[in-house]
Amino acid sequence: MADEPVQQRANLPEEPIHRLVGPLLRFMHVEAAGGIVLLAFTVAALALANSPLSGDFLASWKTEIGFSFGDFEMRYSLRHWINDGLMGIFFLVVGLEVKRELVLGELRDPRRAALPFAAALGGMIAPAALYLALMRGTPEARGWGIPMATDIAFAVGCLAIAGRRVPASLRIMLLSLAIVDDIGAILVIAVGYTARLDLGMLALSGAGIGAVVLIGKLGVRGVGPYVVLGAVVWFGFHESGVHATIAGVILGLMTPARSWVSETLIERIVRQAGTVLTGSWRDASVRYSELRRVQLAAREALPPLERLEGALHPWVSFAIMPIFAFANAGVPIQGGAFAEPVALAVVVGLVVGKPAGVLLLSWLAVRAGLASLPTGAGWSGVAAIGALAGVGFTMSIFIAGLALTGASLDAAKIGILSGSVISGALGVGLLLALLPRPAAAA
Repeated sequence: MADEPVQQRANLPEEPIHRLVGPLLRFMHVEAAGGIVLLAFTVAALALANSPLSGDFLASWKTEIGFSFGDFEMRYSLRHWINDGLMGIFFLVVGLEVKRELVLGELRDPRRAALPFAAALGGMIAPAALYLALMRGTPEARGWGIPMATDIAFAVGCLAIAGRRVPASLRIMLLSLAIVDDIGAILVIAVGYTARLDLGMLALSGAGIGAVVLIGKLGVRGVGPYVVLGAVVWFGFHESGVHATIAGVILGLMTPARSWVSETLIERIVRQAGTVLTGSWRDASVRYSELRRVQLAAREALPPLERLEGALHPWVSFAIMPIFAFANAGVPIQGGAFAEPVALAVVVGLVVGKPAGVLLLSWLAVRAGLASLPTGAGWSGVAAIGALAGVGFTMSIFIAGLALTGASLDAAKIGILSGSVISGALGVGLLLALLPRPAAAA
């Protein structure tokens, strides 16, 4: 009968592009949803910091937690453990995202990578230059890296508001730009905000990284040894003076992007297991062994990079980043806070510097013949992406915590929040006003 369910459905052939776009779409969906949770925790932190509970709320993050072993002691505030420890996992995922884009994504092809690379470079140089120009000669000039970063979660969430009118090429450009931006922010943290350097502890990190390479070459695929060595690398960086979260980035970039088991091999293993399970073998150990081989082959058919990113990305988006925001975004807001020089410099960097830098270097790259505009989008789309790149939040707050302290840090946070809100609203407004509505379905 015509309405009977189809028992066996033939699938259309899968092209290589499907294997690239699938993870990208999943990534952007998680980021968009995570942005909502991040926003909720940010609002909650601001509400508590400006409520009668403000004193207790802000003081709770200074609670010291740690341990001692003989003469050695690691005792830091709760906020420090979040920013240096928990955020290490965030930076591990950043490293995985960068590796995926460099090996499998938009940044793999120099021609396609030219536009987001130029846009990101302009979006880092112009905000930093404007901030330095406004804060020249002051101690707060050290915060030049604050307006350089783009928050992927909030930026992608803003894109989701514009819906289907945003072409896929613009979404990919924003994601690629933000990832190049992350690379820049990582370099800024490593080079610009390293006050001291303990070469012995840095050597310990190097030894840990070497051990990771060695056990990878030996074929160790269990998670345990890598977790232990990753902790050693993190500890070495933490004690060396280089910010500990750099360990996560390095380990992410070292994660293999190719699978150990090919599709052809897993097909043969599954076929052999099927023969055993449907045959006359009654030996339980043989059947168990075949099922274990299938289990191992299925796990190793996914590249470690994709498997690890798939496991960690939801935790980062829905737990780690909201906790970071809850611990860091709470700042008491007073009448003249928005007029503080640091706050204004950050706002100008994010709202003016970001889109100006993105547009200028993108235009130069296209004029020089190094890049071409995104498919289905003109300069209006690039302008909107430039505005959305001014949503700095997570990485901006992180860098602010490294560069500034006290009242200057609070003022910078207010500037980050204000600049990000203005940039997000401006970007969404440009997308809605300048991009055509999608054609209605027939």
